[in-house]
Amino acid sequence: MAETFLLDIAQRVVEKIAHLSMEELGLAFNVESDLRKLKETMSSIKAVLLDAERQQHQNEKLRLCMWKLRDIFYDAEDVVDDFKCEALRKQVVNHPSISFKVRFLASCSLPLSFSFKMGHKIKSINQRLNELATEWNNFNLGQGTDNRHVFHRETHSCVNSSDVIGRDVDKENIIDLLMKPSEDPNIPVIPIVGIGGLGKTTLTQLVYNDDRVTRCFPLKIWICVSDEFDLSRLLKLIIHSINKGEKCDNLTVEALQICLRSLLNDKKFLLVLDDVWNENRARWIELRDILGSMDYLCGSKIIVTTRSLKVAFIMSSVHPYELKGLPFEDCLTLFIKWAFNNEDEGQYPNLMRIGKEIVQKCKGVPLAVRTLGSLLFLKTEESYWISIRDSEIWMLEQSENDILPVLKLSYNHLPSHLQRCLALLSLYKKDEI
Repeated sequence: MAETFLLDIAQRVVEKIAHLSMEELGLAFNVESDLRKLKETMSSIKAVLLDAERQQHQNEKLRLCMWKLRDIFYDAEDVVDDFKCEALRKQVVNHPSISFKVRFLASCSLPLSFSFKMGHKIKSINQRLNELATEWNNFNLGQGTDNRHVFHRETHSCVNSSDVIGRDVDKENIIDLLMKPSEDPNIPVIPIVGIGGLGKTTLTQLVYNDDRVTRCFPLKIWICVSDEFDLSRLLKLIIHSINKGEKCDNLTVEALQICLRSLLNDKKFLLVLDDVWNENRARWIELRDILGSMDYLCGSKIIVTTRSLKVAFIMSSVHPYELKGLPFEDCLTLFIKWAFNNEDEGQYPNLMRIGKEIVQKCKGVPLAVRTLGSLLFLKTEESYWISIRDSEIWMLEQSENDILPVLKLSYNHLPSHLQRCLALLSLYKKDEI
């Protein structure tokens, strides 16, 4: 996942170079032109990093190139920080309270060696960037605006229940909550909360398609909210879900809520708001009030799936249903389903031994199990299974519905200071801290 930090790192380094003072630059001889070249190169790379982020999961060479860039960017940041640290050291050494002897020894021993070292480091970084430039230019990356927080994820209500393993108890618990009468003056909301890839959407699909739920709620509506919690958009999606022939694209919010009233027409409904990220309480209250203003909502309910406890508490007065990871045995069953063809795992005891170690690494997250199982499907070379077991998951080739894009979505929703913190932690080896 470290390659997703590149834009922030590049931006930070370019700004640091631009803000180096004349005093700091004067600490090393003849480095201004090399620093200017470094800044220009990093600025040109930064301009296309957004496009690179979008394409990396379909291009193995691009992803590897971005990992090389990450190392160079960190080295460049270290060099700029060295200038600032040396300037600070000189200020301390030259302070009146420092003895003449200490000041003399420090001034004799460091400036020339520091200047030579910094000049060599900057030239080395520029050389590494030049060597990578040809490879980088071959990807034909284009400039783009910073829209990393705009997502167009789509989910749907269909599910093959035979493909779902280990969620029977959770399903019954949610159905019990749906059937239970509520004294909430607002339309009752049942939040399902869990980390990405845990199976919140899949669990909701199971509930949504259960015969008892269908009998209880004559009208069922499935909306994938994702990152854009816009009142007009959501009303249009709800209306379109109820009546696909309804023309509402150009209607105002007032007209949309009138249209929605006529379509509901005394129907008891279940509304699913899948993948909600909105932490703006005012936006939720706008939608809730429009739904709550309808007199015939007795018995209607809403299910919300989200990764955020804050979202859950904003949208509901009841305690959220916190989804947990699958037990190891269920994960192993799921892994076998995705990794082997026609239940032929018995023919490969060595692969099963490695497979159990792979499943242990997934920590109960079904999407991680499915992703790794899919990578191993029809692969019977023991060395390949070992390579998957020993690889970090973000180094593996991923498709749109695998675990890495799900994790990246969570990363993009972190505040910028936490993104930088995560970037720092990524420098440490596994289990090192």
